[in-house]
Amino acid sequence: MLSLTLVIAACSSTGPAPTGAASTQTPDGKSIFSDVAELDFNPPKEDYRIGANDLIDIKVFQAPELSQSSRVDPQGNISLPLVGTIKAAGLTPSSLEQNIAKLLSAKYLQDPQVTVFMKEFTTQRVTVEGEVQKSGVFPIQGEMTLLQAVALAGGMNQLADPSKTVLFRKQGNALKAYNINLNFVRDGKMRDPYIRNDDRIIVHRSDTRFWLRETGSLLNPLRALIP
Repeated sequence: MLSLTLVIAACSSTGPAPTGAASTQTPDGKSIFSDVAELDFNPPKEDYRIGANDLIDIKVFQAPELSQSSRVDPQGNISLPLVGTIKAAGLTPSSLEQNIAKLLSAKYLQDPQVTVFMKEFTTQRVTVEGEVQKSGVFPIQGEMTLLQAVALAGGMNQLADPSKTVLFRKQGNALKAYNINLNFVRDGKMRDPYIRNDDRIIVHRSDTRFWLRETGSLLNPLRALIP
């Protein structure tokens, strides 16, 4: 019982508690949910490394004939007009921008302005489960938000309770749970958080005790044994 309390307390904060008959707190009065303020409400600025099969969008300022979308081949290369085949895998988007600009400036353009945007991260995934039309594991396409991830799963079904959407995220060795009311996001009362690789989204049905039991068991399997 002590170890269970410690595990749940490690994932707790003052995050929003849903309404309902069941308690969202541990015996010591802490929430089982982490504070939603910890989430990403601005596009992630991590140094993502491009991988094979990623889809990238390349824009060259005032040179639309050189701008295109390109899929990274299994060898990690892309092919561009004038430039030819160049290595993309293992580079950050900013590094690839610099490489393309250097190649273009060598023969064709003076001070080219190149922008690389990630359209599809095939090496990054998000899992969407619960009361949605089509549960599954989906590739993160560009800068994906929570609502966009739920939309990939076909949206919520008739049994879903938008206020009982839980985002599970690994941070180091810890697993944190964030209760997000999708109605607040839709109404503009809360910003739509961005998704990270390996996030898990579960849209629960309109049954408070079932929802809390399942959330608790995912954070710590021993919690399911507590009445």
